Amino acid sequence: MAAFWVLLVFGALVAANDEHQPLSKISIHRSAVRLQSSASITASPQVLGLKGVNVDNVRVIFQMPIGASSSDWIGVFSPSNFSSKLCLSDQLGEEPRLCNAPIKYQFANMSDSQYAMSGRGELTFRLINQRQDFAFGLFSGYLDKVNLLFFNDPTVAFFCMQPVLVAVSQPVAFKNPKAPVSPRLALGKDWNEMTVTWTSGYSISEAKPFVLWGPEDEKYAFRAPASTLTFTQKDMCGAPANTVGWRDPGYIHTSYLKNLWPSTTYFYKIAHKLKSGDTVYGPENHFMSSPAPGQDSLQRVVIFGDMGKGERDLSNEYSDYQPGALNTTDRLNEDLDNIDMVFHIGDITYSDGYLSQWDQFTEQIEKISSRVPYMIASGNHERDWPLSGSFYNVTDSGGECGVPAQTVFNMPAKNRAKFWYSADYGMFRFCVADSENDWQEGSEQYKFIEECLSSVDRQKQPWLIFIAHRVLGYSSGWFYATQGTFAEAMARETFQKLWQKYKVDLAFYGHLHHYERTCTVYQNQCVGKETENYSGKFNATIHLVVGGAGAHLADFTPINTTWSLVRDRDYGFGKLTAFDHSTLLFEYKKSSSGDVYDKFWIKREYMDVLGCDTLRNCPEVALGR
Repeated sequence: MAAFWVLLVFGALVAANDEHQPLSKISIHRSAVRLQSSASITASPQVLGLKGVNVDNVRVIFQMPIGASSSDWIGVFSPSNFSSKLCLSDQLGEEPRLCNAPIKYQFANMSDSQYAMSGRGELTFRLINQRQDFAFGLFSGYLDKVNLLFFNDPTVAFFCMQPVLVAVSQPVAFKNPKAPVSPRLALGKDWNEMTVTWTSGYSISEAKPFVLWGPEDEKYAFRAPASTLTFTQKDMCGAPANTVGWRDPGYIHTSYLKNLWPSTTYFYKIAHKLKSGDTVYGPENHFMSSPAPGQDSLQRVVIFGDMGKGERDLSNEYSDYQPGALNTTDRLNEDLDNIDMVFHIGDITYSDGYLSQWDQFTEQIEKISSRVPYMIASGNHERDWPLSGSFYNVTDSGGECGVPAQTVFNMPAKNRAKFWYSADYGMFRFCVADSENDWQEGSEQYKFIEECLSSVDRQKQPWLIFIAHRVLGYSSGWFYATQGTFAEAMARETFQKLWQKYKVDLAFYGHLHHYERTCTVYQNQCVGKETENYSGKFNATIHLVVGGAGAHLADFTPINTTWSLVRDRDYGFGKLTAFDHSTLLFEYKKSSSGDVYDKFWIKREYMDVLGCDTLRNCPEVALGR
């Protein structure tokens, strides 16, 4: 019986942590503050970004001559006065606790396995400009607090000490902590519009945000003003987002560059004009504007979900939940000249209520998002929270309830709280669903999706693509198989008549962390025998799960689902290449190498898309009537 209670208590402690977010492993609200004169920690340099950069390395030297342990760890906190911002206690005499989670952490013995014996160590942390200064805390004990637990044998016990802050470094800060950072491009509501979104520490009362831009022969001939948004702790729906995970998000600025020439290179700089008259600029960037709807040119779109973020200095190694995230990011960086747009279809950062991670993620993708439109869809880890209006009554967003995602990224949705939208890009029409909002037949979203699918001119835009985070079509994932649905419950029954009626070429999903491709499938049956080359009349939609961009991999069911053609339990991403109005290539690439693991071609003419007969008699519905 004693052993049972030990396992029960330990299991409850583990369950309290969020497996997706390594910062949740730290019981910061239980951490004690007991500064020791014999312990010390120093950080250098104290001023970062002297060469105008917004990323810098900090050398941290620490010592704990008495009581050093392999469980000791170093946390990075921002702002630097974290140790004096103590939580209030309901009980008099209780020792002070900390209120704010660190941005990242490393174990003290990470670079020296002999640390526990010497009590001395040195680590390097990679910091990004996040608007406030930083300090480093040396902690003894473990990440979490576990009480003394006895097993059947009273001489055997499991004991973990609570985290104890024993030393704090001096502050370090970037030269200009408020500098504009991480530009993020996105398609606008019109095809010839590009939006530029970025983050800074400047409120509109301090400086006026704008973008300098223009084509190559008129560099910076134009100036576009920017709107400014932010959100507060009160906007969060629950913990940890409104407790230990909260961090001021700064200000989010968005500028709208309109009336762009199609497929033209434009240069731009994000900027703020200060009250003093001085102007603070971001670095020069450039992008290629969208092709006009129907334009016949080479058009390449990357699609994936569930990437998350990784730490290049190997911080937060306790969880390692997103081991593939940096690989995927690096492969896209390497191939950026051959990418025109990116769709990250939900589960963006896995911040799960730890707001500092949004800055970390936007810095991770900055090279991509500053060059090509970085489009997102809403996932469960961005939106879902009980009684917040989300379709699913779960706590996956960590209390964010969609607010950071819908503010940090600007998508062409008519309503930020209803995160569905359409996007026209040359020969493509993308209909992006919000799987975390009501999509049932008759709902506002369902009506939007049907309008998006039915209104496209297939002569101009032959490639019709449906996107959602959760699997609304077909999946052989173990998670869905155990429910007996092989997709979200009732989703396939709701949407398949639309996909078939409007001849949707491809449907993409994330949520399950692997790759899967179906045959052309309708009502659970393969329609046609093609597997690699599809030609002639449209038969049915091909469904693809591309959720293996970074987060822990998911298993497949051993059940033989006859409509499943290709499966891969590995990290990867999809890439669509439209060569012209009749030729489309899809490739699934490995994140580790960029090698193509799976591919197929679709080759069909306009009349084939419409399902016309040999006399060119076409169904009215195919013409969007």
